[in-house]
Amino acid sequence: MTFQGKWRLPCACLAALWLSLSFSAAANEPVGTLGMVGSDTMAGLMLRWGEQLAERHPGIRLQLQASGSASAPPALAAGTTRIGPMSRSMHDHERAAFIEAHGYAPVGVEVARDALVVIVHRHNPLEFLTLAQVDAIFSRTRRCGAEHELTRWERLGVEAIEGRIELHGRNPASGSYGLFRQRALCGGEYRRRLNEHPGAAAVVAAVTESPEAIGYAGLNHLTPGVKALALEADGNRYRPDAERVRQDDYALSRSLYLYTNLPPGEVLSGPERALLDLILSSEGQATVTELGFVALSDEALVQQRRRLGFDTPAP
Repeated sequence: MTFQGKWRLPCACLAALWLSLSFSAAANEPVGTLGMVGSDTMAGLMLRWGEQLAERHPGIRLQLQASGSASAPPALAAGTTRIGPMSRSMHDHERAAFIEAHGYAPVGVEVARDALVVIVHRHNPLEFLTLAQVDAIFSRTRRCGAEHELTRWERLGVEAIEGRIELHGRNPASGSYGLFRQRALCGGEYRRRLNEHPGAAAVVAAVTESPEAIGYAGLNHLTPGVKALALEADGNRYRPDAERVRQDDYALSRSLYLYTNLPPGEVLSGPERALLDLILSSEGQATVTELGFVALSDEALVQQRRRLGFDTPAP
């Protein structure tokens, strides 16, 4: 800025004015620590968003306890966190507990798309399964309609692999465990011989090491050591590609959420607002794709931003 004639200010005054403006801008900068408790599936995504948030707003730090989606609702209800990442939607009893504690419902914001993928060893010749077959393999209740249990590879026409099918999956604290039970087992019960793992990477590692193994994991955890199976429904085979997951055509597609404690009539402010504004921006959604998840559609992105008072997608 240049001042002419009688409006010319001494250098000392200009310096003082600039210093005043700098402090004024800094006063509006969000600061604080965002503590989060929740999904293990979303841990890498949250940490990367946290790095980007610190680049935008150096005064904000994100701390994450990735102990599983089931840990988010109790922490939100108890007030020990204001944002909880979840790889599934809240159950009715979890929502009820929050309402009892706060007098209003939590707000769930969809931040990305994902899918659970049934995986086998890379040398397994199997290419697809029906949902009824998946249920007959993983459950002891067979609520999806299979007449007989499937415990050996020969029953699936895989003659090259002898012996029993070795089962791998997540533990009950995981949102993946509950979602797979609901969608793939039609709400039935897992077999007792399911090997339960605390993280998806451990499931993938176990299947990689054993030709007799089958398991399930999130889309972003796939490696060259495993093969993702297509799912057959209504005579059609669906692979978990990005567009089918985004449009919910793939049977085990799911949304990833951030649940937040936001009283009715209020808007997010400070660090919480800065985080959601980043996540629901083109930069935040590019990170979703970069880490192997599926970005929201343009329509879904606009819808989520408007719910939070962000009128249009951020550049």
